Amino acid sequence: MVKKKLILSGIFALMLLAAIQSVAEEKPPVEKCRQKIHEIRFGILSHDVDRLWSGSRKESGVDTNLEILFLRPTFSLGAGVVRPNLGFSLNDRNQTSKLYAGGLWEIRSQFGAFLNLGLGMAVHDGALRIDGSGKKPLGARVLFRVPIEVGVVLGRHHRLSLAFDHVSNAYLATPNNGMDTLGFRYGYIF
Repeated sequence: MVKKKLILSGIFALMLLAAIQSVAEEKPPVEKCRQKIHEIRFGILSHDVDRLWSGSRKESGVDTNLEILFLRPTFSLGAGVVRPNLGFSLNDRNQTSKLYAGGLWEIRSQFGAFLNLGLGMAVHDGALRIDGSGKKPLGARVLFRVPIEVGVVLGRHHRLSLAFDHVSNAYLATPNNGMDTLGFRYGYIF
């Protein structure tokens, strides 16, 4: 399991480096990020929270979360903007960790408050069936991911938020236990 988490972390780090490296070399590093990356978010999330969308808790611990929102492709939708995202959550107790990607629709008020709603896919290193590992059986390796986040933008570059996400196989496999995380995140906007 530790090897799988290291592999997931390594893949994400390589993807991050590739995104940053693909920008023109003559620009300063911050300018390179501004051309490709809209925001980087860091979070501490409670793992497999009880009594939310999933309904039950089997796993425990804290997830460390990192997510990147990209500038392109971006499009307007109603009063908001949709951006692609890529991220991972790494559990501190060797429970289920995940790597995910999708899109986030952000609506921001004139006072700096914002709401993000999203849809995407996640791949995880947890159990598929009841296997004696103590991990929650999720039924499929690839899951749907639905994030919801509310918060406030502070100044030009900083934001604080309350973030929730739900992953499950949407009854396309058995079992369909699902898993929820809930916690706080800090974002840096380039």
